[in-house]
Amino acid sequence: MKIKVAQDTYLVGIGVSPGIAIGAVSLLDQRPHVDKSLIETTEVEAELLRFHQALERAREQLQKIKQAVSRQKHLREHLYILDTHLLILEDEMLVDGTEQAIRAQMNAEGALLQVLGQLRALFDNIDDEYLRERRSDVDAVGERLLRILTGVSERTVGNIGQKSLVVAHNLSPAETMQMDRSNVLGFITDKGGRTSHTAILARSLDIPAVVGLESVTSMVYDRLPVIIDGSSGVVVLNPSEGTFKEYLDRKQSYEYLEKDLECYRDLSAVTTDHVSIALRGNLEIASDIVQAKKHAAQGIGLYRTEFLYLGRNEPPNEEEQYTSYCEILRQTAGEPVTIRTLDIGGDKFVPELNLEDEANPAMGLRAIRFSLHEEQLFRVQLRAILRASSCGNVRILFPMISGVSEIRACKKILEEIQEQLDCEGISYDKDLDIGIMIETPSAVLIAPMLAEEVDFFSIGTNDLIQYFLAVDRGNEHVAYLYDPLHPAILRALKATCDAANDAGIGICICGEMAGESLYSLVLVGLGLNELSMNPSCIPRVKRVLRQVSREEGELLVEKLLALSTSKEVSTVIDQEMRNRLPDIFAQPRI
Repeated sequence: MKIKVAQDTYLVGIGVSPGIAIGAVSLLDQRPHVDKSLIETTEVEAELLRFHQALERAREQLQKIKQAVSRQKHLREHLYILDTHLLILEDEMLVDGTEQAIRAQMNAEGALLQVLGQLRALFDNIDDEYLRERRSDVDAVGERLLRILTGVSERTVGNIGQKSLVVAHNLSPAETMQMDRSNVLGFITDKGGRTSHTAILARSLDIPAVVGLESVTSMVYDRLPVIIDGSSGVVVLNPSEGTFKEYLDRKQSYEYLEKDLECYRDLSAVTTDHVSIALRGNLEIASDIVQAKKHAAQGIGLYRTEFLYLGRNEPPNEEEQYTSYCEILRQTAGEPVTIRTLDIGGDKFVPELNLEDEANPAMGLRAIRFSLHEEQLFRVQLRAILRASSCGNVRILFPMISGVSEIRACKKILEEIQEQLDCEGISYDKDLDIGIMIETPSAVLIAPMLAEEVDFFSIGTNDLIQYFLAVDRGNEHVAYLYDPLHPAILRALKATCDAANDAGIGICICGEMAGESLYSLVLVGLGLNELSMNPSCIPRVKRVLRQVSREEGELLVEKLLALSTSKEVSTVIDQEMRNRLPDIFAQPRI
């Protein structure tokens, strides 16, 4: 029996790839049903063989997809994702753990499901959103293996024969790569996050996408009309004629604006009162530089080095890191590259620490605390960064600094390594800038003291908001309190910017706020001179900055600081930006 869907049923998920798509549903929901069961001792070897045959079959599938993707120029830069999935198939925890569970007399499907649950729990304890979303890659590989083991056929997302909006419980990066862009107008999923590889691919393919809708697959059926707004995260099921016309107008406006933004690519981000703002890109992996160049990023404002450490049983050595950093510097051709030192807990490399048992890993031994605790690991990374500085314009960024003693300890180690390099006759940039992430309340409160120790601040709003408001943004029960427009956050940003500007050091913001063009006037008014963001956000932010002045921003900030609630702040910003730039902010946020 066909599901009844009320007209104009609005859902709100996570918009991960901008644009508006209007069309009919093509429902893909072929999740394997897994029966956990115990087996006899005599069946263990057969189950082990079946598991290893599934591993081999999965490798063959991924290699076949990789060969097909390598022939598509616009997707070649993302082949590393498939390599990551192939590495996961070799992961000791996955393979050995499943084998052990089978030997404990559990069937292959149940054993694999048990190990996947353990791996997900490990990723759930990672605070950094980008790294936490790597769990989706483990899920994708796990589901591929389960489909093979249960006999569920490979999904055919690449063979959709008519223009459709794809709806699925989840889409793996491999499935997304196989999409026929001429037939897939957009997609929505129950699962997923903003920084998953599937989301990154959707942006590269310019496919509007909304993820994290939880149960949309149970609410729709094939050919149901649907509207996807990948910018706001809004999905409309069974739209009325009036809603259809409204979103058709929005779609036309959006597409016109996107074409107009192309004209701004090679222009500077300069306000009407001649204040230059550097717009830089956030970088996870070297291949992301392609997107940074495409959108004319002025270098890299945040290079998250964590990706170098993932998917392996021991950390990368000095030469591996040096080579990786030099390759990035070569491609940025003299533009600054801000390399953040390792910002992750260390249980993966120092298992005796038992960090997985920490009650609150977000406030535990992570980031700079872990680096100072495991000093040899820290020294290896700093040596690699210093050596790479002879290849280009490097800045070092230390994460999660909470006090002056921490930054002094970092600088002392850095100086000792510089002395070693001098003795060895190894060249490096002796004048490279040193900065710290401002992402804890203590760092905000002593910002003037910290400013005397470094060359620049970089505000990490994602963690700053979480720590300042005592909100776990991954907890669905309190996530609504995670608000960048909270009056306390505005005051924290103002205090940090004032401290940096008073000391004459650089001040950057590299969290999600930087790429939200609605906030651009506020950020300029706070006194920021550098914004680092997902490169795809740069054109829109640049266009806003070229049509406003710092003086206007300062007046707006003054008005906002007098308000008492997030809702009041949001209302004023919405009205201000719609009045100033109606062609960009024509609609209020939903």
